[in-house]
Amino acid sequence: MSADLWSRALAVIPGGVNSPVRSFRGVGSTPFFVARGEGAYLWDTEGRRYVDYVLSWGPLILGHAPRVVVEALAAQLARGTSYGTPTEGEVELAERIVRLMPSIEMVRLVNSGTEATISALRVARAATGRAGMLKFTGCYHGHGDAFLVSAGSGVATLGLPDSPGVSKGAAGDTGVAPFNDLDAVEAVFKRQGDQIAAVFVEPVIGNSGLIEPMPGFLQGLRDITHRHGALLVFDEVMTGFRVALGGAQARFGITPDLTTLGKVIGGGLPVGAYGGRRDLMERVAPAGPVYQAGTLSGNPLATAAGNAQLEWLEKNDPYMRLEQVAKKVADGIASAARDAGIPAVGAAVGSMFGVFFREGAPRSYEEAKTSDTKAFGRFHRAMLERGVFLAPSAFEAGFVSTAHGDAEVSFTLAAAAEAASVAARG
Repeated sequence: MSADLWSRALAVIPGGVNSPVRSFRGVGSTPFFVARGEGAYLWDTEGRRYVDYVLSWGPLILGHAPRVVVEALAAQLARGTSYGTPTEGEVELAERIVRLMPSIEMVRLVNSGTEATISALRVARAATGRAGMLKFTGCYHGHGDAFLVSAGSGVATLGLPDSPGVSKGAAGDTGVAPFNDLDAVEAVFKRQGDQIAAVFVEPVIGNSGLIEPMPGFLQGLRDITHRHGALLVFDEVMTGFRVALGGAQARFGITPDLTTLGKVIGGGLPVGAYGGRRDLMERVAPAGPVYQAGTLSGNPLATAAGNAQLEWLEKNDPYMRLEQVAKKVADGIASAARDAGIPAVGAAVGSMFGVFFREGAPRSYEEAKTSDTKAFGRFHRAMLERGVFLAPSAFEAGFVSTAHGDAEVSFTLAAAAEAASVAARG
């Protein structure tokens, strides 16, 4: 059935998928098709079961089909799917985000992380009167034109250059520096600091694999942007409510000017948000002149799911256990690879983890690119055959959920030992 679906998809969808990394090209394979998910598991259309560490690329921190989210969605479905007018649910979600995220005083809900980052850049440009932006190699901030310069994620996975269709003008406004390199950031600001509206950063990179900030790096960005009158924007679409209840900004104690969110705040439904200081957010229409709109923004289904999931996280605070599970998975996979003769290192931050097939933890995308991607591809295929679904890319973080327990971890590490032996044979 999967082969037939893949053939049908290739005929009507570009590359057969609606988001590039789903194509499995980065691991030399083709995708399976999902029939359903429950807890820590996925079942494909052939009836095979997989322990899932992709979790819809991050949103499903409570696992697939958690009761609290399903019940909230069912209750909302009985009342309707969309109204085009305000609802209590969107106010409640905004209030919850403001309460939990340290830097956010006001927030606007949108439909995706890409919408959130594009909108945050527009606000930053309006507030500073500058057009330029600085980002970091390997950081992915959605597919907005200005952000597709040296992007990670699927761009890195597929080995694509900066995307055709992006004008020279859009690309020309974007400066780039290596992650964890404050000297490079200082050099960019020395040359053109009066032109830079904002620095965008994934505070923990999840789109080049998991890369942690070195001590002092995020604070250094805060200091540099303050000094030059630029805004600091944390892209917490992936890290928000994943690395800590208050996101990476709470974990590392840094206060950005603007923050972008997505993933967890929608409980598995399409959603995004951007927020920050009140004086900045009051520039957004209709309060101010910076225009941004969306027919389905604050959709009642997404806000119902998001409120249910965030409320559960706030009440139960599972983050210590989630990090322990993520670390066991990352360290265990890396250990299995090393035992088979493949250099490997694992890391975990909150409920995110990463494994690189290289010596030593990378500090930047430039270092991550030295990983053995061919060995990872062989390992990925062998893990999938044994019922474990890892991200189909050497340049994507993995995720655990509250549904991942000792049984799932033990199963995963047993599979990893076998898969690493297969990968080592070439």
